[in-house]
Amino acid sequence: MIRHLLCPLALGAMLAAGPGLAQVSDDLVKIGVLDDMSGPYADIQGPGDVVAVRMAVEDYGGTVLGKRVEVVEGDLQNKTDVGAAIARRWYDVDKVDVIVGIGHSGTAIAVQGIAREKNKINIATSAGSTDITGKYCSPNGMHWVYDTYALANGTATAVVKQGGADSWFILTADYAFGHALERDASAVVAKLGGKVVGKVRAPLNSGDFSSFLLQAQSSGAKVIGLANAGNDTINTIKQASEFGIAAGGQKMAGLLVLLTDIHAVGLKEAQGLLFTEAFYWDQNEETRAFSKRFQARHGKPPTMFQAGIYGATMHYLKAVKEAGTDETQAVLAAMRRMPVNDFMTKNATIREDGRLMRDMYLLEAKKPSESKGEWDLMKVVATIPAEQAYRPLAQSECPLVKK
Repeated sequence: MIRHLLCPLALGAMLAAGPGLAQVSDDLVKIGVLDDMSGPYADIQGPGDVVAVRMAVEDYGGTVLGKRVEVVEGDLQNKTDVGAAIARRWYDVDKVDVIVGIGHSGTAIAVQGIAREKNKINIATSAGSTDITGKYCSPNGMHWVYDTYALANGTATAVVKQGGADSWFILTADYAFGHALERDASAVVAKLGGKVVGKVRAPLNSGDFSSFLLQAQSSGAKVIGLANAGNDTINTIKQASEFGIAAGGQKMAGLLVLLTDIHAVGLKEAQGLLFTEAFYWDQNEETRAFSKRFQARHGKPPTMFQAGIYGATMHYLKAVKEAGTDETQAVLAAMRRMPVNDFMTKNATIREDGRLMRDMYLLEAKKPSESKGEWDLMKVVATIPAEQAYRPLAQSECPLVKK
């Protein structure tokens, strides 16, 4: 009788202890990196993202709450159905606790819905569409590094303020990310008194942009905005140079340009190009120290995606420790409660729509004569405070936002 009486009392004590009692499901914390590992975006996210996540786990100590942390990786192939299938298997069968990266906007939106359905966590660090924290927002999802509104807002504003940039033609990658970037850039241009005189959408991973560039050239627009990324951006800029577009007086505005893109294009072609990013490796001592370690393992400095996924992983692990469990809702509450601080992000908070409110930076590609080394390619022109960089909550379509 005493034994039967003590068992319920012990169970009640455990429940009362709540998150203060360390509990890890399956005795393992598992992180999934879901990215483009082999396609047009592999260089700016993919394998480098995996390196960054593994670095974060190692730097944290390899365990949390006394349990091992494991990293798995998957190639979404820039196909929503492929990425969604991997996410379902990871959450259902492989017991993955959080998926990070998700470098394709259509896939990121799908995975966010799956994570909510399964009561798991997703953190989009490579995808860009503002719809992730807009109409498809989720209490289980976060958008970490950047979004299309911040890119368009920073770059289009800077280009228009330079003068002579009141007419735009936008060349867009034909999927969710490109559509969102085109939409957000068009809105910013209109707000600043400019006009988008033409648009064209190119298939993802196109090899030949000549017909699209000819349309842009013949439009007479003063600025050609590139709403694409990765190899598509590289190929567009190179082919635009062959067409003599800049020499003919039209400006090129890269709406998503990263370090590796500038490296691939070369400063001769890229010099003077303005773009918006969340990180540059040569900003300060902290960014240089991390980038040196990353480059030693990956062969090149990190892009903003690769730097950002490190920070997202580290913040997640800190939240698991803070919560005393890897239970989803407890960890989400801790992530929102704790400020984000690392070499890339300072005193940032996660907004109710899931948007990490961090500063962005306006960068410019250096002239060849300014560069002092292979990766000395950019300079920070201005800091854009988070409150100015991202879409105001008053304009949000997120149903979680109280207005």
